[in-house]
Amino acid sequence: MIRDKPIALVGGTGSPYTQKMLALLRYRRLPYAITWGQPGEVCQTLGIEPPKPALMPTFLFEGEGGITPVCDSTPVIRELEPLMPQRAVIPSDPALAFLDYLIEDFADEWCTKYMFHYRWHPTEDADNAGTLLPLGFDVTLDNAAHQQLKDWFTQRQVSRLYVVGSSDATADLIDASYRRFLAAMERHLSQQRFMLGNRPSACDFALFGQLSQLVGFDPTPRAIAHARSPRTVAWVDQVVDLSGLAPQENDWLPTRDQAESLRDVLAEIGRVYAPAQLANAEAVASNAQSWQIEMDGVLWQQQTFSYQAKCLRWTREMYNQLSEIERAQVDQLIDGTGIEAMLTENSP
Repeated sequence: MIRDKPIALVGGTGSPYTQKMLALLRYRRLPYAITWGQPGEVCQTLGIEPPKPALMPTFLFEGEGGITPVCDSTPVIRELEPLMPQRAVIPSDPALAFLDYLIEDFADEWCTKYMFHYRWHPTEDADNAGTLLPLGFDVTLDNAAHQQLKDWFTQRQVSRLYVVGSSDATADLIDASYRRFLAAMERHLSQQRFMLGNRPSACDFALFGQLSQLVGFDPTPRAIAHARSPRTVAWVDQVVDLSGLAPQENDWLPTRDQAESLRDVLAEIGRVYAPAQLANAEAVASNAQSWQIEMDGVLWQQQTFSYQAKCLRWTREMYNQLSEIERAQVDQLIDGTGIEAMLTENSP
């Protein structure tokens, strides 16, 4: 990466991961240049091979060997950490760093189910998204082209709801999880400004990315959030630009000083994300194309994702790298939440 040039990336206004990384770059005061567009098309214009899959945002890191496109936000955050170390987002305390990673993973891989479900399952929301997303790439689209893109994109996305497990059968489960999550956020934000204290961590930006859409773009989850958690709505408005925050190292609170309300968030991870991760990992291990489990009395079915099995493996590896004392600190916080099952060696 050439450090005297703005960090280049390609993304979309309606992409939660794009919003995650833009908010992080603003907080870290790292100069950037974003192109609103499709990563594959931009890479083709530049004459470089796009990443597979070409997701938003795609970073275009420039080095001596040319431009390298990268689109996985979690490792990108870690690659950027040496820049502006006084505004780092990974806690120096290993136990806190593990909790940060766990919550970031939950945001990226489960909270996105809230976002995708609400965006494309309710008719009003699908019409809203179908109308606005094409214009997010090009506001000069003529009416005919806009209508054509709206119809194509809406049909494509609605037809893919099953991929993340969204269906008529699971709609109430997803809705209940979202409402519990907002209630947990409301309690937690009444105690401290960010997830792990009074300065943001990577997980804050991951949660913000999903909530930027749930609170700011899609009608149904926006109404729920305003009714259920006004603190979350206000928090999203703040996290969009934290460039003026002056963080101190001790703004991250030790595990022993974390508000009890953090356990409410962790409990939701253990209730829904942990069983989904374990079932998906088992499906990957047996080469099954899909999996199903009973969750909260509902049959959950979805496509198998090898990437999420990797996420589970990385979570376990990070947990196992903790010292005995650090692991005990984490264990005290997650005890009884259901997260423990994710970290057990003999599980899938």
